[in-house]
Amino acid sequence: MRVWHFTETAYPYLPPEEDFESIRITLPNRYFDPVKGAELYNRYLDEWLIAEDEGLDIIVNEHHQTATCIDPAAPLILSALARQSTKARLLILGNPLANRKNPVRVAEEMAMIDVLSHGRLEVGFVRGVPYEVLPANSNPARMNERMWEAIDLINEAFTRHDGPFSFEGDFFHFRNVNIWPRPYQQPTPPIWVSSTSPGGARKIGTYGYRLATFLTGFDGTRKVYDSYREGWRSAGLGDDIPTDRLSYSGMVYTADTEEEAYAGAEKLLWYVTSNKVPAHLANPPGYVPTAANLQIMRGAEHPLKAFQQQPSVEKAIEKGIMFAGTPDQVYNQIKRMYDYVGGFGNFLMMGQAGFLEHDETVAGIQKFAREVYPRLQADFPGTRISGY
Repeated sequence: MRVWHFTETAYPYLPPEEDFESIRITLPNRYFDPVKGAELYNRYLDEWLIAEDEGLDIIVNEHHQTATCIDPAAPLILSALARQSTKARLLILGNPLANRKNPVRVAEEMAMIDVLSHGRLEVGFVRGVPYEVLPANSNPARMNERMWEAIDLINEAFTRHDGPFSFEGDFFHFRNVNIWPRPYQQPTPPIWVSSTSPGGARKIGTYGYRLATFLTGFDGTRKVYDSYREGWRSAGLGDDIPTDRLSYSGMVYTADTEEEAYAGAEKLLWYVTSNKVPAHLANPPGYVPTAANLQIMRGAEHPLKAFQQQPSVEKAIEKGIMFAGTPDQVYNQIKRMYDYVGGFGNFLMMGQAGFLEHDETVAGIQKFAREVYPRLQADFPGTRISGY
């Protein structure tokens, strides 16, 4: 099992929640203090590099026009890390392709980072969250189709080396594609795609790409993984699914005592409790399939919605979205998730969020890396699960 240090690079210094309608998209940027922002950027970069020193790999993401993530250009952050780091794998998860007008530019950026890092890049693609349809000036309908067409174009750009080719799709049209540089890793860097739904996971499985799912808990993750496995087998990729194709992301805080760990974990909950967004931004017309919208109208809720109303560390652990406690407790919590969902080869560890300070973040990273990670590596060293 590989573990990756993850932070959404939040800017938590905001007015009281009742003073603004939404933390995303419409929150005035007068609340952003550039001096504090500069300190945060340098702090987050330092923490990624400390995680590397402790043997963890690195994951970055991006969001737009939001205080929940002040990294609107993940390739820029990743390029800095590609030069500053020396050994960690570098995962971007990811490029929101359905909101990108030029996938060829994405291919160029990823190839450049792969070369700069001497082949340590892992390329991740996402559809893009619904909140950001408006600032991207995108059409929320057919976003999945646009994303998959963009992935096909980027993959072709990575692998064609005999001069220019043209690409004519339903959404993208390019007369001359011939990226320089080409990737360091051949034929391509590892490709990841995220999904929290069984339908999306099944399609990812048919391609054989790596799947990442976030905060889907015990039952949600098992459904997502089972659908991925169905897609993998339906595409004739074999009966055994390599566990390195499956990834799970959860919040993590490890300390010497349960009391210390829960205090850190309480601060991590900011990630799920601060996401105040009005319905018209959270569900733009066309983003969610009709059947899913019908379920919402009939009263179905996102699994995290009820939790957000009465959040607690204990409930988060019970749901499988938080792993917190002493090293033994955290190890057993992750093992329980691993066994319940049938195994996964990558754990995307959100070890920083909200008001968790630098020294607290570093202490959590080091305690996990030194006392939990070696056990995970020893007990889950393989990449395949036979017969599942």
